[in-house]
Amino acid sequence: MDKARYLVEAHLIEGRSVAELAAAHSVSRSWLYKLIARYRDGGLAALEPGSRRPHSCSHQTAPELQRRVLELREELALAGHENGAQTIAYLLSRESRDVPSVSTIWRILKRAGLVEPQPKRRPHSSLVRFAAELPNQMWQADFTHWQLTDGSDVEILNFIDDHSRLCIGAEVHDTVTARRVVDTFEKAAAYHGYPASLLTDNGAVFTGRYRGGRVLLELRCEQLGVTFKNSRPYHPQTCGKVERFHQTMKRFLAAQEPAKTLDELQAQIDRFVHHYNNIRPHRALAGETPLAAYSGKVKARPKDPTAAAHYRVREDKVDRFGKVTLRHGSALLHLGVGRAHSGKVVRLLVAGLEVRVIDVNGEVLGACEIDPGRNYQAMRAP
Repeated sequence: MDKARYLVEAHLIEGRSVAELAAAHSVSRSWLYKLIARYRDGGLAALEPGSRRPHSCSHQTAPELQRRVLELREELALAGHENGAQTIAYLLSRESRDVPSVSTIWRILKRAGLVEPQPKRRPHSSLVRFAAELPNQMWQADFTHWQLTDGSDVEILNFIDDHSRLCIGAEVHDTVTARRVVDTFEKAAAYHGYPASLLTDNGAVFTGRYRGGRVLLELRCEQLGVTFKNSRPYHPQTCGKVERFHQTMKRFLAAQEPAKTLDELQAQIDRFVHHYNNIRPHRALAGETPLAAYSGKVKARPKDPTAAAHYRVREDKVDRFGKVTLRHGSALLHLGVGRAHSGKVVRLLVAGLEVRVIDVNGEVLGACEIDPGRNYQAMRAP
């Protein structure tokens, strides 16, 4: 405005000609005449630069579509679901063919004040990412905590597929135990098939590695030929996909009516899993849903279980009740050889879950396949 005011007042007050001012200050005479006309109509305020925004825009997103974008954003946020521009674009594509780009939706949200500035992050080029090439090539498992309305703490056990992020299983328990981990694993495998490998952290329900033993999940994986893997201690990034899944689930649960019982919470989790697997597009999957990514490729399978069997030989003495003991994982099992062999010194030949008992002469006294869920194991006759 300073230059415009100077030129106008130099002409009107000082009396200098338009031609002289235009030549001296390298402006066009037509522009200077426009300034003078604006000043005469509206005074100094009229010399302020106006908006250059066009009065109309032929390719502007229709107001109805902008309203629908904001409605979807609100609906998703209230339900506790992912509500970013990509998710909104995916849901709009199911309603209409006239769908704005993700960047356009992002600008609509920004104009409405719904986009929060993000803190500076490490550049993507500095991140080392890994993902299984095929569905069932690797599953990740972990559990997280939640509270019921009475303040009692419960635990949610989750299994996801590393390739597709599909939630394979999600169950809530008062306490996650080694047996419940195996039961959830078996339920998931009954529907999706067994994975080639399984990745967990170093929780006691997943591994006995740091206690010098093995737990039920490790033994079951060995029996099936499923490669069992652990993350490094204090390095949750290794299991980052299931950790991120916990966050997404908890954001949904926080938006729901607080659950009073385990059954109510399980029902909420089931609704979330359905939406997550079947409806919500995943940014890491180029906008596909986890179910679509999981169904789009051939499934990996476990390797030959005999190749990974755990072998050992143990000496024992048959007690007066005709039994010997064998530590299996964290449990001490009792194997019934028979009272007829009481007092005999025997060897236990262990190959995975298969156990054979022989005497000092090599005679087989009995054999069995361990059932990890039972304390007493009946030996079959040789």
